[in-house]
Amino acid sequence: MEGPKEPHSISLKVLRLSRPSLSQQHPLPQSSTSPINIKAALSLPAIENDDVFSLAPVLTLPPAFGFAYVGENFSCTLCANNELTDGADQVITSVKIMAEMQTPSQVVQLPLVPEHDGALNSGMRTGDSLQKIILFDLREEGNHVLAVSVSYSETNMSKTQNSASSGRVRTFRKLYQFIAQPCLNVRTKASDLPPVEVEDEKSQTAKLSRYALEAQLENLADGPITLESLTLEAKSPFISTSLNWDVLHPHLKQPNLPVLGPREVTQVAFLIEEDKGDSQVVSAPRKELTKDGRTILGQLSIQWRGAMGDPGLLSTGWLTSRKH
Repeated sequence: MEGPKEPHSISLKVLRLSRPSLSQQHPLPQSSTSPINIKAALSLPAIENDDVFSLAPVLTLPPAFGFAYVGENFSCTLCANNELTDGADQVITSVKIMAEMQTPSQVVQLPLVPEHDGALNSGMRTGDSLQKIILFDLREEGNHVLAVSVSYSETNMSKTQNSASSGRVRTFRKLYQFIAQPCLNVRTKASDLPPVEVEDEKSQTAKLSRYALEAQLENLADGPITLESLTLEAKSPFISTSLNWDVLHPHLKQPNLPVLGPREVTQVAFLIEEDKGDSQVVSAPRKELTKDGRTILGQLSIQWRGAMGDPGLLSTGWLTSRKH
């Protein structure tokens, strides 16, 4: 029969690192007859605070774990704390933290920042903390598990001889589960366009295929996002031409990029055509691009930023044409 488990001398705290948000306030209507001071409704009653604007110059930390979205960078700080009290007979040395992320398809060993730390050899005094940071790009939807293991050496000191009387290596492991949700919902449709006939130097004629690729982007996040970049990496021998804001407004500045609120949708499009400068298109058979009767066109890459500048990146799989 096993006895009760002895508490560990080291505790583990895992804190998610995320950017703060702007605090909201609810200003009262301006009225000269109201006996209520309108500054009483402001979150920060100060001279520089706007009396009518709904956002206050105060940053608010997230009250909970929040949401984790595919395409974003997930970061946490891992804190191993020495919980021994002053005057304890134990000495803690060789503290080591290891972490791995279990995704729906694989298990990834996570590097820790900083990589080396003095507590590994010199030991930890009472109240000291060993802190590491992990970074992980979320690329899959579904359940994720952050597994953190802590190992350390616990040495019992003899008070009479001021030397080590015994020691042991102790380990424990904790699991932290969360769900990665999609931030953007991407729906695509490829339509055939009339081909273009070209001739080479030997007067050989070939028909170059053309397609119109349409994509519908829907913001599934709980806050607004700004679309920074939208590119289509066409598969050879195709080239792509954007038909979006970067072409219609080439001098569009950063503050005026498209913004999508929660559940808002925008439409984008690309023209895909075979490269006229590819001599093999006319003089030699085209490279086989079909799969199950479809032509592979390329991959769509989308970059965005959240309300407070959190970057996001999403790449689709290979986009194809309709079956012929």
